[in-house]
Amino acid sequence: MSHASALLVIDMQNALAAISYRATETVAVIAGLRERAQASGVPVVTIQHRGGGLEADTDGWRIVPELTPSADETVVHKTSADSFLHTDLDKILKALGVTEVIVTGFATEICVDTTTRQALSHQYDVVLVADGHTTSERPDTGDLAAPERSIAHHNAIFRHIDFPGRRIRVLPAAEVDFAAA
Repeated sequence: MSHASALLVIDMQNALAAISYRATETVAVIAGLRERAQASGVPVVTIQHRGGGLEADTDGWRIVPELTPSADETVVHKTSADSFLHTDLDKILKALGVTEVIVTGFATEICVDTTTRQALSHQYDVVLVADGHTTSERPDTGDLAAPERSIAHHNAIFRHIDFPGRRIRVLPAAEVDFAAA
């Protein structure tokens, strides 16, 4: 089977970007990846959450302007942290011949983590873009890790996770090679 990638852009919606750690920088990284993917003919799949303050067709639900999908891009709507659960994501990726997903988006420890693990369970190789995912802005107090620690923690986990038969890489955006796909 030949190698084929798709770029996943998870939950980069206005309301979520408004509470994101390093939102401007993360959006810029993803926008750069999206442009490079498109130039290389790599499909971009935008995943959009609905529910819990993200009601369809509201401003907060919309994808941030810098990442608005073009007419030929696929948009998958989801209602849980798992982008595969009760969606057509797996069917879409298989129809495109995708063997590897390049994962970006919000929120590191929820939707990004869950979707990345489910991609492995659905038999996809994974590239987690180290500087292409983010989480909510929050103080380093209480039960949750500070955003920079949460991102670093998840990057480290995926650098060391073992999943039989799957290739898992954590790369900065600058090292993602769409031409190799």
